[in-house]
Amino acid sequence: MAPSRRDIQLTRITGHSLGSSDAENEEMEGVRLLDSYDDDEENAHFLSKIEGGSGDSVLKKIQVGITGMTCAACSNAVEGALMSVNGVFKASVALLQNRADVVFDPNLIKEEDIKEAIEDAGFEAEILADPVTAGTKTTLVGQFTIGGMTCAACVNSVEGILKDLPGVKRAVVALATSLGEVEYDPNLINKDDIITAIEDAGFEGSLVQSNQQDKLLLRVDGVLNELDAQVLEGILTRLNGVRQFRVDSLSGELDVVFDPEVVNSRTLVDDIEGEGYGKFKLRVMSPYERLTSKDTGEASKMFRRFICSLSLAIPLFCIQVICPYIAALNNVLVWRCGPFMMSDWFKWGLVSIIQFVIGKRFYVAAWRALRNGSTNMDVLVALGTSASYFYSVGALLYGAVTGFWSPTYFDASAMLITFVLLGKYLESLAKGKTSDAMKKLVQLTPATAVLLIEGKGREKFVGEREIDALLIQPGDSLKVVPGGKIPADGVVVWGSSYVNESMVTGESVPVSKEVGSPVIGGTINTHGALHIKATKVGSDAVLSQIISLVETAQMSKAPIQQFADYVASIFVPVVVTLSLITLVGWSIAGAVGGYPEEWIPENGTHFVFSLMFSISVVVIACPCALGLATPTAVMVATGVGATNGVLIKGGDALEKAHKLKYIIFDKTGTLTQGKATVTTAKVFSEMDRGEFLTLVASAEASSEHPLAKAIVDYASQFHSTDESAEDGRESQNSGWLLDTSDFSALPGKGIQCLVNNRMILVGNRKLMSENSITIPDHVDKFVGELEESARTGVIVAYNSELVGVMGIADPLKREAPMVVELLRRMGVRSIMVTGDNWRTARAVAKEVGIEDVRAEVMPAGKAEVVRSLQKDGSTVGMVGDGINDSPALAAADVGMAIGAGTDVAIEAADYVLMRNNLEDVIIAIDLSRKTLTRIRMNYVFAMAYNVVSIPIAAGVFFPLLRVQLPPWAAGACMALSSVSVVCSSLLLRRYKKPSLNTIMANE
Repeated sequence: MAPSRRDIQLTRITGHSLGSSDAENEEMEGVRLLDSYDDDEENAHFLSKIEGGSGDSVLKKIQVGITGMTCAACSNAVEGALMSVNGVFKASVALLQNRADVVFDPNLIKEEDIKEAIEDAGFEAEILADPVTAGTKTTLVGQFTIGGMTCAACVNSVEGILKDLPGVKRAVVALATSLGEVEYDPNLINKDDIITAIEDAGFEGSLVQSNQQDKLLLRVDGVLNELDAQVLEGILTRLNGVRQFRVDSLSGELDVVFDPEVVNSRTLVDDIEGEGYGKFKLRVMSPYERLTSKDTGEASKMFRRFICSLSLAIPLFCIQVICPYIAALNNVLVWRCGPFMMSDWFKWGLVSIIQFVIGKRFYVAAWRALRNGSTNMDVLVALGTSASYFYSVGALLYGAVTGFWSPTYFDASAMLITFVLLGKYLESLAKGKTSDAMKKLVQLTPATAVLLIEGKGREKFVGEREIDALLIQPGDSLKVVPGGKIPADGVVVWGSSYVNESMVTGESVPVSKEVGSPVIGGTINTHGALHIKATKVGSDAVLSQIISLVETAQMSKAPIQQFADYVASIFVPVVVTLSLITLVGWSIAGAVGGYPEEWIPENGTHFVFSLMFSISVVVIACPCALGLATPTAVMVATGVGATNGVLIKGGDALEKAHKLKYIIFDKTGTLTQGKATVTTAKVFSEMDRGEFLTLVASAEASSEHPLAKAIVDYASQFHSTDESAEDGRESQNSGWLLDTSDFSALPGKGIQCLVNNRMILVGNRKLMSENSITIPDHVDKFVGELEESARTGVIVAYNSELVGVMGIADPLKREAPMVVELLRRMGVRSIMVTGDNWRTARAVAKEVGIEDVRAEVMPAGKAEVVRSLQKDGSTVGMVGDGINDSPALAAADVGMAIGAGTDVAIEAADYVLMRNNLEDVIIAIDLSRKTLTRIRMNYVFAMAYNVVSIPIAAGVFFPLLRVQLPPWAAGACMALSSVSVVCSSLLLRRYKKPSLNTIMANE
């Protein structure tokens, strides 16, 4: 028999060495959107020798925090200083993270020696927590549904309680999604403790998912009764590798925690189905599937409550309004039974059910909120309905004792609860619409995949079988039929086709795929059959990372949300105070004759007259609308951005982009296509052209710069053999490239190395000048002509003599001039910052329409340009794609990384432009502006609603209009106000990217 649900700890099992999968998980923690991750044999070799692993020698790994690094040269200096220390086996310095990972032999060197080596290099160092030791104390990130939140006060209450729990590192709660993300130490607290804390705060809580790599959530068909559940539990108990499990026979769900070193997920599912002899059919449930079902369940639950309340409120309405005009029914209702008439008994009974059975949730939530020192909408509803109900009960009892029968207001309490439930139901439906973009992303991945069964010997594949797409493992061979969705990220190993990647990248034109081409999970194969080899699955896949990024952005709070949080913290106490002032004010005015007696209802009193105003004030005030104003707009906007190929990393980035004053563009790969080609190769010596190209290509073969690749490709085509032309491939480099040594890349200048023991320099004028290479006038003129025609002139010197020049062109992106013009009309000034020479930079800038140019700027200098523009308080954006752009992307207020750029650039940016299209810069800014406008409109509407409705409810205009707002009508207004704010945010779903014509029309 499996342990009870409370006894199960679905947490990471600790204590494994870093040679296990836990080590792999630790390495993967730093990998983000679109990162590539490849196994490194050298890393594996070192990790196997770290404390706790196997091996003759025991190495130790530490992390060191470093302060003062500003550029790649700094990180190289630190790395060099560390590697020069005897006993250091490996040092890896991360510039952006200001951190170094150092693997060393503790028998040869101490941690303090490593710290001193860094400080001797001119930087400040601090030894951080030992990552190996921390491996047994790794934190988990769990996502929990939190039901019952109604306003920002609820969010603040839950966040505060979660953050105070022991072992909780971070807690973020989102009202729009009813989700909470909690980072916690599983050794100090478990998910059940977190759920209990949420429930003790007055809300409903359950775990949706966590970042565990060894857990499966399965839907089981075949569990019809308790006996079937016991059979399934017996199977799970016997299986090797199963650590813990929980069977829920009512929902048909199975949670399994397993040891990935003993069994993998697909084998586990196969074993369970096999042991059950086909009785049980298992299907892996996506966490998002559970989340969607919970959203639907919340709306259904609220709808049932509303229907129940309405079914009891309708008879109340009939008794009050219709029955007095039907003689037969009226005779029954006025018949006295005991101290009261039958109508009083009916109304008291019906309202009691509505008040304390259907409306129980308001009392429970209000009590727990007050117990935790906070207030929310439930407190207002409980106060208003209780005042109406208990006054009516008191009036009945007072009439039974004294014979003076005052009017009762049971119907006000019943109608108030009914309308509030209606509003919450409509709100839940509207909030569900805000996550439609996320649901569409989740649905891109196919439910199943065709796995090719590999054979032995000459037979590559001996069959195929259909498996759950969530059970795909790296290395699996999969078949994708025409028209089918690609089930996982991978590489084509057989066939050719065109794949529609628009749902992920936004690019509408299908992309050609051949053997060796990468494919993205969720995209559609439009033409021929393909065999692919899965490389990234689960959370490592591009689509999963996009979903995770959008989800994280929706969880984040925009700075403008702070206003709503502050208002929410004082809203309920202020409203209750205003309600008491209303009650006392009208009562005193009545007592001193401040208004005529005919204002008072028949058989009424001054107190009853005042109480109705007071109750209306309590129930018409709505903190929900304020709380939903920002998160719903951010949620819709991030989803809209994702569908347009713009990934937004948080509400902060979304808010900042609307006030951009400057946009800095990198040149190569950003404004240009990044596909440099050699247009000219001129020799200025007696050297043969082929020899010249061989020398230059041999030197550039070790460089990763786009210009270097263009040079190597050009030389490769020159040296192509007939055989390579026949098979359509370039010749092998080993056939003609020369051996090089002492290669050195010089940022902003070029490269240098030794070929045939002679120095070769390939770069710009600055490199030649520093090495005393004279540039003749005719060569300088030739290079100038190249640069003035927007081509980069690359000068080559060999054995201290200038031997030739190569002209390289990188075509502009066709949309670049239009984007610059659009930005100008939007009031954003474009600046180009590049490491290229001034002539080429000016030529490119002129062609694209940029007036402000900064050329020959080193990577660290780009960040300095950003800071110089920020000095006057301006908001600065940076658009780039390369490693050398990452410092500027990080320094900018809003960093935008081209999706086809490097992983480091994407990591440093606030926006990721998936389509590699500059038009997405316009979308990012325009969407930010429209979102902020929508948020402000939501706030204005919510505040105006409360500012106008509270005085009306308090009777300020009653002397003029003679109109009193009944409590039930006030409740209806309160319920619908939050619905209207959510619907206002939903208008962002109609967003259309701007064009030049629309922007000109709005000027």
